[in-house]
Amino acid sequence: MSDDWTAHLPKAAQDYLENRRLDEVECIISDIPGIARGKAVPASKFAKQKTFHLPDSIFFQTITGDWGEAADEDEGFIERDMILKPDMGTATAAPWTADWTLQVIHDAYDRKDRPIPFAPRNILKRVVELYRAEGWQPVVAPEMEFYLVARNVDPAQDIKPMIGRSGRPAAARQAYSMTAVDEFGPVIDDIYDFAEAQGFEIDGITQEGGAGQLEINLRHGDPVKLADEVFYFKRLIREAALRHDCFATFMAKPIAEEPGSAMHIHHSVNDIETGKSIFSGPQGGETDAFFHFIGGMQTYLPAATAIMAPYVNSYRRYVRDHAAPINLEWGRDNRTTGIRIPLSGPEARRVENRLAGMDCNPYLGIAASLACGFLGMKEERWPSKQYKGDAYDGEGDLPRVLGQALEMFEASTALHEVLGPEFARVYSIVKRSEYEEFLQVISPWEREHLLLNV
Repeated sequence: MSDDWTAHLPKAAQDYLENRRLDEVECIISDIPGIARGKAVPASKFAKQKTFHLPDSIFFQTITGDWGEAADEDEGFIERDMILKPDMGTATAAPWTADWTLQVIHDAYDRKDRPIPFAPRNILKRVVELYRAEGWQPVVAPEMEFYLVARNVDPAQDIKPMIGRSGRPAAARQAYSMTAVDEFGPVIDDIYDFAEAQGFEIDGITQEGGAGQLEINLRHGDPVKLADEVFYFKRLIREAALRHDCFATFMAKPIAEEPGSAMHIHHSVNDIETGKSIFSGPQGGETDAFFHFIGGMQTYLPAATAIMAPYVNSYRRYVRDHAAPINLEWGRDNRTTGIRIPLSGPEARRVENRLAGMDCNPYLGIAASLACGFLGMKEERWPSKQYKGDAYDGEGDLPRVLGQALEMFEASTALHEVLGPEFARVYSIVKRSEYEEFLQVISPWEREHLLLNV
């Protein structure tokens, strides 16, 4: 890397460093859960290196820090080094640090310069390239829901809403209330400031239905770029919350009686040559590709649920009448369906997947969602009849527990071919390891109701 490498950084990073001396660079990569792994190096060292190394075992680690037996069977668990290359287009500030620090997302390759097949960012790139090979450009817009909660340092204690500016706990059932948003004003101010320093454009922040639950909308764009932003935003939001004596949590269902947190994903697909949406015809009508995309989602989302709802807690979100889908019906401007067609003109026609939880890895969640639509268009899948009315009155057809979801994922060879068979193998092993560990935990409910009664 040349001595003047900072002159070629994205504008927001250059603005952040203007008249300042860069101290440190965080070289990071997303693991399977979406945690940032990597190394922090002095800026002077980063300027001299083209790559750095981490063991491939970071992708075999469970959310609890245990290990899935996912290493290559012939080689065994030898923790072979990967070659990590910086994507300098992702360079952005880490404005919460004490010194002047940049973050740079890296891509993972093996020693033959092949993308590591179970690295989440590589998987999303793979899916996007499948679209482009067909002459299609996928476009996504994620919505991020999360809770601001009181500090919780004892896992045995229930999670409580944070104390707002008024000195009272955050109130539930205040969706879209500006007064409720004002309760979190200092945290939101820091979120805006951090986002501006990092060059991210927020489309809006709203109060959701839960106590202390907020939603941030991002502008639509390239799937990899948007997944990078969600990856960065999770850290940004956590850091902003810690400055104000509270936690930000992206758990799918952190508080029992409150709605869960989703990462709704809006999809559209453009023709690469014309730049126009393939979901809309010359006269503005809905095309076969539009319906096939919905049909693919209805066909393959059940198998993809293990990726979009990756933890045992994720399935507590799918509760009837609790702002989360229980089935994969589709409808126009209907928030009770799992697949929603928002109000829009023909040029902005899109399909919203309401299944994904905010606890999913953004690279994997977006990749899996796009994979379902891709298969639908390739296989010319037709959806069921549009659902009219309250879809909560219908039957539930989503997996109810992680074990069931993993069985469906493991059986879906078509989905494996799009996401990559080696990823499917590693993901299944890691998630099975987490699930087996959870099944060994005795819950308070079991002790309360079974100890003396059975």
